[in-house]
Amino acid sequence: EINCLDPGGFGAVTITKSIQIDCHDRYAGVLHSGGGNGVNINFDSFADSDTRRAVRLRNLNFSGADTGARGISITGSTLAVNGEVYVEDCMMDGNFGGTGNGIRDARNGGGLLSVSNTTIRNMLGAGISVTKSFLSGTSKVVLNKVQVLNCATGVSLSTNTRATISDSVITGNTTGIFSEDLDGGVTPTQVAVDHCVVSKNGTGFQASTNSTIRVSHTTAMNNTTALATGTVLSYGNNQTGGTAFSGSVLKT
Repeated sequence: EINCLDPGGFGAVTITKSIQIDCHDRYAGVLHSGGGNGVNINFDSFADSDTRRAVRLRNLNFSGADTGARGISITGSTLAVNGEVYVEDCMMDGNFGGTGNGIRDARNGGGLLSVSNTTIRNMLGAGISVTKSFLSGTSKVVLNKVQVLNCATGVSLSTNTRATISDSVITGNTTGIFSEDLDGGVTPTQVAVDHCVVSKNGTGFQASTNSTIRVSHTTAMNNTTALATGTVLSYGNNQTGGTAFSGSVLKT
């Protein structure tokens, strides 16, 4: 475990084993300008004996200073299977270098990504991106009390992902929530959105042909386009305004 004893602007860090970085009650700034990442988590560099494979990051403020690439970069393949990353009470701002993400989870082996009480804003790319370079393993994503503002895409989820987004605000993005499927529906992405605000985006919800977004108890107002392609299922208990859900949305 690493604790911050004094406030300060700390630089980037590379994580190669299970660890908790907890900086509650102290200001902990992670400056990662110049195209760098704030925290690099490479599960393939963990020891075989590290069976827990869990990383916890709490109360960190990531600043890309308009040139950073990613606040948190997660990679790995075989050793990433069942790995866990928890991000709590963090803030990420100003990544316009490289892919320009707040959090980018590119584990080919899948694993858990849990983000809570966190704000991500002003990103060139997706605020939260879950992607794979080849299709293996299931990515499990849990977002609770997360704000994603002024990004190209608020939350982008790739093939073979199971995601739950609750009590969160996704606004001011070019696309709010994007779900894609790259293997023709063999391992489709499934997204549940509950008690959220998805408003004032260019497109509120976008799903590729074989992926599904299910929306309940959510406010979706003043998006330029409510939804683009794919299957977006409404439970019929959402609040809409401006360009509302269209006929292509099923009420179940």
